[in-house]
Amino acid sequence: MEIILLERIEKLGAIGDVVTVKDGYARNYLLPNKKALRSNNANKKVFEANRAKIEADNAARRTDAEKAAEGVNGKQIVLIRQSSNAGHLYGSVAVRDVVDALHADGVNNVTKAMVVLERPIKTLGVFDVKVALHPEVAVTIQVNVARSPEEADLQAQGVDVMADLFEKDEAGFTEDYDPNAEPGEIATEAEEAPVEEA
Repeated sequence: MEIILLERIEKLGAIGDVVTVKDGYARNYLLPNKKALRSNNANKKVFEANRAKIEADNAARRTDAEKAAEGVNGKQIVLIRQSSNAGHLYGSVAVRDVVDALHADGVNNVTKAMVVLERPIKTLGVFDVKVALHPEVAVTIQVNVARSPEEADLQAQGVDVMADLFEKDEAGFTEDYDPNAEPGEIATEAEEAPVEEA
């Protein structure tokens, strides 16, 4: 389906571009959300007549988003989650969790639709997450997923908590090594002691 874009859409085009998209994408997302118009002669005339107003509205929204971006850009949020000893979370951190943490931190102008998370976070660590406040304004926040506030502080300083944990475990473990042993052979004290004959 051919459509006329009413705002910039990533990987599609800018305001006023006539592009071809799949019918379902246009019918289910772009048209109901007023991001595009069907491309026909009547709509082209309407768009050209209102182009200046549409571009002015977009510029005003972009300016508001740039002001809001100053309070969001570089923000670090901490999420405390339970995990296995290997650092894998029981569950995952999703967009909703990030938005709830931002709201708890006093950032109320971010919605779920603005948070761009390529895949859910399933391990401990510090992750960069993109927040698109406007199609032309995107900022990055840091999501620090840890098991405790102390661990979160260490991760914020750049310490790899999981690597440190495994290094500590290995330091106290030593294995007896017999270079003459056959594979699968278990030495017992009776075999090691020489047998005395009477």
